[in-house]
Amino acid sequence: MSGDVIRVLLADDQAMVRGALAALLNLERDIEVVAEVGRGDEVVPAAGRATPDVAVIDVEMPGVDGIAATRLLRAAMPTVRVLIVTTFGRPGFVRQAMAAGASGFVVKDTPARQLSDAVRRVHAGLRVVDGALALESLSTGESPLTERETDVLRASRSGATVTELARSLHLSEGTVRNHLSAAMGKTGGRTRAEAARIADENGWLPPT
Repeated sequence: MSGDVIRVLLADDQAMVRGALAALLNLERDIEVVAEVGRGDEVVPAAGRATPDVAVIDVEMPGVDGIAATRLLRAAMPTVRVLIVTTFGRPGFVRQAMAAGASGFVVKDTPARQLSDAVRRVHAGLRVVDGALALESLSTGESPLTERETDVLRASRSGATVTELARSLHLSEGTVRNHLSAAMGKTGGRTRAEAARIADENGWLPPT
């Protein structure tokens, strides 16, 4: 293949989805999938071996999530561009991904031609964001939660008791209750479970 071919690394924990994306991209004359991984913590080592131009990364993966993997990859190999391709089109994830160094964010039901074009545009140094998500991200705004409120609310999704949360987060029970109460007030959730759901739907909590 010529030197103009865009070398792509795919990271998605669903083998069938990863295979389908690889097949679609490999149909393009100027794109070659050079590596595939199923875990977020495999992205940087695989990129080191395969030296891709663009990494196409899913958000929710084992090991580390796609946003964290993006941050690690950009720190280790700044020349590699990142395109987030995900089922979870949550506006807050767009902000998190861009803050982590991603150049693009599209959903998995994006038509094949648009996906390959997104890879090309990201490789060219442009930013590519799904239009509907971009508008929703602007209207939703940034997360109102503090870093510690985010940590406590994220941990509470497991259904753990306040005592268990306090132990795992190395906080007092009173502090945990205060953070949960503040998070409920900011999200409008009547319970901590509802607050977590609202924050999750807006993309204010990191991926699980």
